[in-house]
Parts: sequence; C-alpha cells; structure tokens
Amino acid sequence: MTDHHHIDVIYLDNHLLVLRKPAGMLVQGDSTGDPSLLEWGRQFLKVQFDKPGNVFLALVHRLDRPTSGVVVFGRTSKAAARLSEQFRQRQIRKIYWALVEGKTPEEGHLRDRVARYGVRSQVVQGNRGKIAELHYRRLRYAAGISWVEIEMATGRHHQIRVQFQHAGYPLVGDLRYGATRRLSTPKALALHARSITLTHPTRQEQMTFHADPDAHWFSLFRELP
Repeated sequence: MTDHHHIDVIYLDNHLLVLRKPAGMLVQGDSTGDPSLLEWGRQFLKVQFDKPGNVFLALVHRLDRPTSGVVVFGRTSKAAARLSEQFRQRQIRKIYWALVEGKTPEEGHLRDRVARYGVRSQVVQGNRGKIAELHYRRLRYAAGISWVEIEMATGRHHQIRVQFQHAGYPLVGDLRYGATRRLSTPKALALHARSITLTHPTRQEQMTFHADPDAHWFSLFRELP
C-alpha cells in the first residue's frame, strides 16, 4: 500500500469496524486492481485476531474514491443487515466538510432535482431526476475558498459536488465539476466525511464517529485551522 494511504482505525468491537479512508483510495476493489479499504480492513482483522482463512467484513455504505473520511463496516452479517437498514431508512446522520471556490453565504439550504448520466450527475429541471437536499454553514473563508460544513438530507450520486457546482461554488480539486484549483494529492478533491452518527446494531445506543482531514487539506488557507 502506498505511503499516502494512511488509514486510521477509529473504532473496533465485535460488530463494527470504523476506519478513516484516505482521499484517492477505493472503498471496494474494482477493475483497476488498486488497493481498497475493504481489503485493508480484512487484512487488519486477520492480523489483529490471528484469524485463519477468510475474514468476514461487510460494506454497508460507500465514499467516492476522491473523498476522505469515516467509513463504517459490519463485522457480522446481523450487524451489516441492521446498519444497511439504517442507511436505507435515512436514520444515519452524516456530516461532511468541503472546501469550495468562492465565498458562500454564511449558511444555506440547497434543494434541486439531480439526475445521473453514467459517471456524472447534473441538476435538471421539471420532474426528471430525484430530489437532492442538503444544509450547510460556512465555517471559514480565506484566500478565495470557503470551508463549509454540510448535513445531508438525501444521498444522491455526487450530490454535494453537483449541487455546489450548480450554486456557483465548485469543490476545490473537482475538475470534473468545474473547479479551477487543484489539490496536490492525486485522485483527491476537498470533500471529507467528517462524522457519522448511527445506532449500534446490538446495543441500541447512539454512537458518533469523527475523523479529521489530512493537515495538507488546509494548506490552501496557508495555515492550519
């Protein structure tokens, strides 16, 4: 695994494994054959518990390759099923951080109809697509970049990227959706899954998991926050 793929174990018990995904890394393997977070998690558990043979670890949600942040896995089929149901029922609270070009309002609510076309999505008019909705607040502004905190009301393909581009604030590093500023990290953009709040699949207690972005994520401000 390459050096820039620094992975943190945020939480581990008999039912959950929560990892911090680096930007540019796949969550699940694909035709590229590049290392994935799921593969890393299985190998970690194999070594941690000295397990012979295959290790069960289930993916219950995803992050796009260029996005960093919190990813939750189920360590048993029961935990995975219960977590997946929470995601389907939108019972999970997801907070993202993003760096976007331009100065956004101090807070805002974006509600659009978004349709997917292959590897891209876009805001559409009329009754096409699906409703995409999010709320945000600006945490900081400097050097022509706004640092925003986003709470998702829906979970559409490329939703944050598409909605902020449509509003006139493309994400830093997101050349696919109109950005003019790049990031130094390959295959990365300035979008980070900051926290996930869920109900533990067996204890029925609410838990929140946080992850910080890499220090270089803030280098565009010319100082650390």
